[in-house]
Amino acid sequence: MSGGVDSSVALRLLQEEGHDDLTAFYLKIWLEDELHYLGDCPWEEDLAYARAVCDAAGVPLEVVPLQRQYWDRVVSYTIAELKEGRTPSPDIFCNQRVKFGAFIEEVGAGFDRVATGHYARVEESGGLHWLKKGVDPVKDQTYFLCYLDQAQLARCIFPLGALPKNEVRTLAERYGLPNSARPDSQGICFLGKISYNDFVRHHLGEKPGDIIHRDTGEKLGEHRGFWFHTVGQRRGLGLAQGPWFVSGKDVEENTVSVSHADELTEASRSEYRVGEPHWISAPPGEGPLQVKLRHSEHVYDCELSEADEAGYVVRLGDADAGIAAGQFTVFYKGDVCLGAAPILG
Repeated sequence: MSGGVDSSVALRLLQEEGHDDLTAFYLKIWLEDELHYLGDCPWEEDLAYARAVCDAAGVPLEVVPLQRQYWDRVVSYTIAELKEGRTPSPDIFCNQRVKFGAFIEEVGAGFDRVATGHYARVEESGGLHWLKKGVDPVKDQTYFLCYLDQAQLARCIFPLGALPKNEVRTLAERYGLPNSARPDSQGICFLGKISYNDFVRHHLGEKPGDIIHRDTGEKLGEHRGFWFHTVGQRRGLGLAQGPWFVSGKDVEENTVSVSHADELTEASRSEYRVGEPHWISAPPGEGPLQVKLRHSEHVYDCELSEADEAGYVVRLGDADAGIAAGQFTVFYKGDVCLGAAPILG
C-alpha cells in the first residue's frame, strides 16, 4: 500500500475476489528520513491515506522499514551510474530488489501471494509464468517489472492489469476511498516530492563544465555537472535559440554535447549494443520482437543479434534520439514482456 489510489483499489478488488485473509504493508524507505530537509516528504501523508483505506476495509496495516535495503540495492546503484555518466533505471531495481525482493525476504515468506497496484498481468502457461502488458497502454508498467524472475512472478497478483485507469478512478469513487481524487505520483520511486537535482547534488555535488555543439565543438554554455543531464533531455539546459537536446556526454572531458532540434535526424540512431539479456520466462525464439526504450506506450520493432563477447546488437525499425548508456531496453512479443538488457552504448 502506497497511499495512492491504485494500490487502494487493488486492495478492495482483492476483497471482492474473495481474498479474506489480507494484510496490508506500507514500505518505508530510507530517503524519507535522511533527506527530509530537501523538500516536502510525503510519507506521513501517504501513510495516513493508507491507514484510512485499510481501516475502512477492515484490513490490518503494518509499516515495514526498508531504508537500509533501499540504500544497498537501489540508491547506491543509482549514484554509481550517474557518476559514470550513465542513465540509471532505479524503478526497475526498486521492484526487483525491494518490493519483490527485500520485502518478500523480510515479510512475505509468511504469505502465499503478494499483490500491488501495478498495471500489468501474469498468466501461467506451459509451466511458466508470463508477464503481460496491462490493458491500458498508457498506464502499462511492465517496463518497470522487466527484471522479475519466475519465483517472483509466481507470487504476484496485479488486480489492476485488466482495467483502464479511468475505470480505476470510477471504482475508487464507488468504494468511497478517501484518496479517490488524489493525483498519481510522478518521478523516481524513492524521491517522493524531493527534487531530483537536489538529490543528485547532495550525493555528487557540482562539477562545472562546457556544453558544446555536437557537430562543431563550439562552446554554447556551461553545465553544473554532467550527472544532472541525460541523453535526450530537452529542458534545463539554459541555452538560447533552442530547442536543444542532449546528444552525448564525455565523462573524461566533463562536457555535455547538444544538438538542435533541426538536427534531430542526424543525432538519432537505430543500432546500439546491450549487455546479457535477462529473460523472464524464456528466450524469444523466432519471430518479430518489439522494444520499449523507456516507460511509455511507444514501441519499436527490432532485431536482436549476438555480436561477440562484448554483448548483443539491437537494430530498431526506426531511429531514436534518446538512447543512453545505462538505460534498459525492454523486449516484447505482442503483449508479453520477455525481459530486458542494459544499454552499453
